[in-house]
Amino acid sequence: MSIVADPPSYLRRIPVGHRVAVLRRRRFSTFISMSDGFSTKGSEKEKRGISPDRRLEPKPKLQPLQGSSSEPSDLHFDRLQPSDKECDCEHKRVFGRFIAREALIDEEIWTAAWLRAESEWEDKCHRSNVRHVDSLKRKFAEQEFHALKRRSTGQQFTGKSTCIIAVKKEEKNVKRTILSSIVGTLDISIRHFLCGETYLGERSKACSMFCKRDQRVYGYVSNLCVAKYARRQGIASNMLLLAVEAAKSYGVNEVYVQVHKDNLPAQKLYEKIGFEIVEAAVSQYLEEQKYLLCYKI
Repeated sequence: MSIVADPPSYLRRIPVGHRVAVLRRRRFSTFISMSDGFSTKGSEKEKRGISPDRRLEPKPKLQPLQGSSSEPSDLHFDRLQPSDKECDCEHKRVFGRFIAREALIDEEIWTAAWLRAESEWEDKCHRSNVRHVDSLKRKFAEQEFHALKRRSTGQQFTGKSTCIIAVKKEEKNVKRTILSSIVGTLDISIRHFLCGETYLGERSKACSMFCKRDQRVYGYVSNLCVAKYARRQGIASNMLLLAVEAAKSYGVNEVYVQVHKDNLPAQKLYEKIGFEIVEAAVSQYLEEQKYLLCYKI
C-alpha cells in the first residue's frame, strides 16, 4: 500500500503534466537565491549597469591627487578648503560673505565640474522624467573635469583659460570642506580672433579658419552657474566682474558671452554688468536660438 501526499496548494490548480516543470523552475530559483549570497535584486541592478559602489555621492575618502593626469577617483573629497592666506591668486574679488578667485587645486576643479553637472541637469529633470540621472550627472562631471584640465593647461586651443570659483569666506573656528565651500563657477578664456573677424563668429569677413598670434584677442565667458541654495546673493555678478578684470589684465578690449534667447534672467544679469547685444550678429546667432553679448572694456 502506497501513500500519496496531497500536492502543495500552489500546484493544485496546475495540470498534472505541467507540475514537474513548475517544481524544477522553483527549485532552480531557490538554489540561485541561496548560493554565494546572490540576490535577484542585485542582479537586476547589474543588468542595468548600476553598481552599488557607483553612487553619485561626491564624498569618497580617497587619497590626494598626484599629478594633473589623475582620474577623479584619485581626488580627496574630504580635503579642507585652503585658507585665505594659502590662496595666492593673481585674480581675486572679495564681496559680502564670499570670495571670487581662480581655482587652484584639482579638488576645486572637480567641484566646479560637479556644480556644472547639477546646473546642466536641473532643467532637464524638470522637463522630462530622466532615468538614472545620478549616473548621467557623474559622467558629465567627469568629462567637464578633464576638459577643464585641458583648457587650464592650454591643451585644447591656443589661448589662456581660467576657471573662476566663488567660495565662502573663511570664518573663525569654522572648517569647511572644498565640496561645501564652493558656491559658483565660470570660465574666462582669452582667444584670438580669426583673420577678418570684427566680432566673435562673424561669417562674412572671416577669410581664414586659423588664428594668428598677431590677431586681436578677446575674452569669452562660459559655464556660469551658481549653487541653487546660494543664488540671489550677488555671486554671479561678482564672478563676472572678476572675469572682466582678468581679461583686462591680458590686454583684452572685448569680452563675449552667448545666452539663450529665452533665458531672460541671464540676459538681465549680463546687461546689469554692462554687456550689450551685438546687433550685427543677431540674425546669425538666432539660428542657434542664442544672442551674442559683448562687454567693451
